[in-house]
Amino acid sequence: MKSFMQFLLGLTMMGLAASSVAEITPPDVLVKHTAEEVLEIVKKDKDIQAGDLKKTFALAEEKILPHFDFERISRLVLGKYWVRANKEQQENFQHEFRSLLLRTYASALTKYRNQVIDYKPLRAQPGDSDVTVKTQVLQPGGQPIGIDYSLEKLPDGWKVYDIVIEGVSLVTNYRGQFSDEVRQSGMDSLIQKLAEKNKAAGADKKQG
Repeated sequence: MKSFMQFLLGLTMMGLAASSVAEITPPDVLVKHTAEEVLEIVKKDKDIQAGDLKKTFALAEEKILPHFDFERISRLVLGKYWVRANKEQQENFQHEFRSLLLRTYASALTKYRNQVIDYKPLRAQPGDSDVTVKTQVLQPGGQPIGIDYSLEKLPDGWKVYDIVIEGVSLVTNYRGQFSDEVRQSGMDSLIQKLAEKNKAAGADKKQG
């Protein structure tokens, strides 16, 4: 990943809101419509632009996090360590990892400055249940940033399980970090460190 700012920017674009219609919204349409909705809110809200964490946490919580498959992401991120963890550790990790993403998205939303998203045509067959939605973020005076979203079709709609920014996946990025910690200090140590960082950032609220 070229920079942490690019990582944040990519996460900003992942505003996936729930569809209220009976028919499941196609993944590319879902990404486009809801990303535009989130960014429109950010553009109009001076408090979010100024770094109001209460508002940005609320926006990320409402529009983004409910549409990730956190169990699948957790399995992918932890790999063999997920299987070795007990149920309590798995649940605690999911909670803290969710809070980690919440504060990351909140930080990203405050950094939006009128970038434009170019949505590429979806290359998928009608019956596909696993697709990639490709986009580019166009920045004034900067190089475009390629951001791809991996989604799976579940009974309640499309869910995100990975984001790839400039060829580097969120899952792979965190897998390297977390594997080192678990290998050196154990699963409980990883969970504790995530919990401490989330608490310090004010993103440790229990999710319903």
